[in-house]
Amino acid sequence: MEANSGIVQGLAGRYATALFDLAVEGNAVDSVATSLATLKAALAGSADLASLTTSPMVTRKAAAAGIAAVAASLGLDKLTTAFLGVLAQNRRLAALPAVIRGYNGLAAARRGEISAQVTAAHPLTATQQKALAAKLKAGLGRDVTLDITVDPAILGGLVVRVGSRMIDSSLKTRLESLGQALKG
Repeated sequence: MEANSGIVQGLAGRYATALFDLAVEGNAVDSVATSLATLKAALAGSADLASLTTSPMVTRKAAAAGIAAVAASLGLDKLTTAFLGVLAQNRRLAALPAVIRGYNGLAAARRGEISAQVTAAHPLTATQQKALAAKLKAGLGRDVTLDITVDPAILGGLVVRVGSRMIDSSLKTRLESLGQALKG
């Protein structure tokens, strides 16, 4: 799919595009997206799983066996499970967060939506997510899919990225700006 090349780039983009193309072919775009959302939540909630995907000390065989067990325990669909096996064999599990973001962007584009990467200091409630999506839709003129990451380091506020545009209203950035202004 040449049309996807502008949406995702780099190694993770190539993997995301390959997974997306297979999902389209197999009429499994939504089931793969659901599996990837489950996997993303598991990565965020488990230091052991994150270590499995990023540690260079884990062998290909151990990574493949570990990720297959994780996929089975999470009930991931067959395509996503097979894809994770390929990532493990190619020692590319560390690219998984970027692959998930890329896939979500491709799926959103297919639905006619824009994907926004949102970084928040704390998890957003469903009401906050709906309000943010509505504000972004009003500003962009298109439906928006939110890809939310929690990063306590920003202290408060949000960092929103849509394509090449970024809105940084984080408390950390505001404090850094104030510090620079006070230095003169």
